[in-house]
Amino acid sequence: MLFCFGLYGVLAKKNAIAVLMSLELMLNAVNINLVAFNHFLYNQTYDFNGVKHAILTGHVSALFVIVVAAAEVAVGLALVITIYRNRLSTDIDELDWLKW
Repeated sequence: MLFCFGLYGVLAKKNAIAVLMSLELMLNAVNINLVAFNHFLYNQTYDFNGVKHAILTGHVSALFVIVVAAAEVAVGLALVITIYRNRLSTDIDELDWLKW
């Protein structure tokens, strides 16, 4: 449901910052699913030299998604600020200067 809200925001919004926020909402929904699926599908431990270790594949994947999301926010926000300085608008419909 959280992913669907984010998808609706990406498809329906015209403000670039609102689209970036909706994209972050979608990435957070993916993180919740990765951790939940890891908990319910791989909820066992394995013995390695007498020490119990849990399988944390979903958690590690969620950590990578968080790192990618942070990089996406940094680059995306820098682009939005640059476009706003040049065009004085963050409306996505007005970003057509690269069209043929």
